[in-house]
Amino acid sequence: MQILLTGGAGYIGSHTIIELDKAGHSVVVVDNLVNSKEEALRRVSKIIGKQVPFIKADVRDREALDKVFKQYKIDAVIHFAGLKAVGESCEKPLEYYENNMNATFVLLDVMRKNGCKNIIFSSSATVYGDPAQIPITESCPKGHCTNPYGQTKSMLEEVLIDVQKADPEWNVVLLRYFNPIGAHKSGLIGENPNGIPNNLMPYITQTAIGIRKELGVFGNDYDTPDGTGVRDYIHVCDLAAGHVAALQAIQRKCGLGIYNLGTGHGYSVLDVVNAFQTANGLKVPYVIKPRRPGDIATCYCNPAKAKAELGWEAQYGIEDMCRDSWNFQKNNPKGYEE
Repeated sequence: MQILLTGGAGYIGSHTIIELDKAGHSVVVVDNLVNSKEEALRRVSKIIGKQVPFIKADVRDREALDKVFKQYKIDAVIHFAGLKAVGESCEKPLEYYENNMNATFVLLDVMRKNGCKNIIFSSSATVYGDPAQIPITESCPKGHCTNPYGQTKSMLEEVLIDVQKADPEWNVVLLRYFNPIGAHKSGLIGENPNGIPNNLMPYITQTAIGIRKELGVFGNDYDTPDGTGVRDYIHVCDLAAGHVAALQAIQRKCGLGIYNLGTGHGYSVLDVVNAFQTANGLKVPYVIKPRRPGDIATCYCNPAKAKAELGWEAQYGIEDMCRDSWNFQKNNPKGYEE
């Protein structure tokens, strides 16, 4: 299939290109490079041994998007594009709603007009809010999202469900990601945040390499075994493979599919720090800080539905994730800026 990846130069998108190529699909990337670097795509080309067609454009640019659909005869879209920093979304709610909602509205309209009715949406475990049950299954009710970023994911899920219901020709797969970490084993691509990282792993690796003085651990008084927040960390290459499995569901004309992509194991912040130190033989200094608003104590999934219906399950453990994250960081001390 000819697949359009919106936001395909980003962390998850760049790793997904490799898995799609492995499965025999062709890829086109549209990205405005607000949160990503074109260098990532150059490195992906090196890994897969071929150029990745890239159009620098904003998904809200209807004309540019329409041109891509006409030129490349797109069969399906994997929609990664969107602003995604939880903290920033609380400071700039309007920007987040405008960007994430409008980009998806424009995309869906252009898809419909070009006869492409297959979409995989990059959603998030955030839609469960403070989850009603642990481990979280897909039948767990969606909760109140504690930040505008999560709210946009939850609202866009509803939009996509309504679109599919109104026109059953649409195949819509909502993938609720848990916490992606890790990097491609080549060390060529990985997580490359702009400025101060919002996520745990790049903060750990930047501390280990000396960019940051110490890791801030937000809260050690949660109701968890060691008091720090527990999350379901998943290797980004496993997550990327989940999209290939979801495409197979689309080819089978799945209608609407909703899947958790996680390992089903919860690791605390300090579990991850310890696993990183063990896997790489390094010390990571950390300091306990106050809780962050909107953070919850525990969040991990039951991934059984993805295994049963998509034939997908995570292959990598926490040590692999820690090793591969460090491999990318030590080979790229300044990320893609070399």
